[in-house]
Amino acid sequence: MWQAVDGYFKITERGSTGRREVVAGLATFMTMAYILIVNPAWMAAAGMDKGASVVVTALMACIFSALMGVYANLPFSLGPGMGGNAFFAFTLVKGGIVTWQVGMGMVFISGVVFVLLSIFGIRELVVKMVPRSIKFAIGAGVGFFVAYLGLRDAGLMTFTANGLKLGSLHNPQALLAVIGLGVTSFCLARKLPGGILLGILITTIIGIPMGLTKLPSSLLSAPASIEPIAFKLDILGAMKIAYIPFIFTFFVGDFFSTLGTVIGVSQKAGLLDENGNLPGIFRPFMVDSLGTVVGALFGSTTITTFIESAAGVQAGGRTGLTALTTSACFLLSIFLVPLATCIPTQATAPTLIIIGLLMMSGMRHIEFDDFTEAFPAFMTILTSAYTASLANGISAGVLLYAVTKVLAGRPKDVHWGTYVLCVPLVIYFVNL
Repeated sequence: MWQAVDGYFKITERGSTGRREVVAGLATFMTMAYILIVNPAWMAAAGMDKGASVVVTALMACIFSALMGVYANLPFSLGPGMGGNAFFAFTLVKGGIVTWQVGMGMVFISGVVFVLLSIFGIRELVVKMVPRSIKFAIGAGVGFFVAYLGLRDAGLMTFTANGLKLGSLHNPQALLAVIGLGVTSFCLARKLPGGILLGILITTIIGIPMGLTKLPSSLLSAPASIEPIAFKLDILGAMKIAYIPFIFTFFVGDFFSTLGTVIGVSQKAGLLDENGNLPGIFRPFMVDSLGTVVGALFGSTTITTFIESAAGVQAGGRTGLTALTTSACFLLSIFLVPLATCIPTQATAPTLIIIGLLMMSGMRHIEFDDFTEAFPAFMTILTSAYTASLANGISAGVLLYAVTKVLAGRPKDVHWGTYVLCVPLVIYFVNL
């Protein structure tokens, strides 16, 4: 039995073990569990049934993480993307532009476009058009972005309308995160088995006497019906010329966020080739595309590959068994929502901060002696970090790469397709 599992997932071939893959899947789930709280809350703000959204969120994460594991054999997990759901809930619906049913229709249309582009290999072609230096910068950009998410969740640092705001250790949340950072660093420095997962668990326990880990009154909860939101999307209502910019925003944002996550996390897992490409990238793209289509039908915003998958990779996950483990956790969470959501964000924040550091290694492949290679790569990292968006970072990097090469009198260094790619990227920034 184990030989069949090992042979299918190539666990030994990729230098991993079954135990390590399961621990990695648990680590990914713990860093992703917050979506069971945040996403339904934002959907409720858009007028959708909160209980139904909890179940749909868990269900979509379960189904498409499993599909990623079984079909693509990659340690990536998926769920309703943060960013796309905020745009949907607060800009489109609460902003009075469309109803949530029409908004879901927009998500469905963008998903269909994703599927078509994946089937015809256009998404893979776009990946090849992204310059090599930008691909390696993506890994570092993911690292800075992940670290920022950790610092924000820890209450140690956040961007506000007035600039960068630092947290205070007088705040119990920030204090727990700092303690957790010390605990997790100790576990990793001592190379303890499952150090990432161990750090999260110990920090969660420490949070109990501090009043930050809220123990559930019951472990089990009956799942709510998804009937209020499933198959309620309005596709025809979304087919208006005036809505094209909004659909385009969904499309470009998810396209490059997924690209950034897949390339960046694959780089950390050692799955990229010498040109910074991921062999067989069609499969994760196809899973991601189908996720958005099916998710919209059930009442979920764009389904995307989660950057928190880096936690599983750091814990040693290298195969689809990691994603399958995360999928099983989300399936159980449908019935164990109180338990799954008792982990405070301050317990997972230290993991994200440390992972941010560990993802910097890809920068060594950037040709810093060549300004036309180094500057676009640097701006990819900087824009990803300071706008808290991988899509913005990759888009800015590709545009600046083309511009810098032209200004240097070296336009032939740029693939002709990259110039074509610059057109929709300019439109993307104009519509921000």
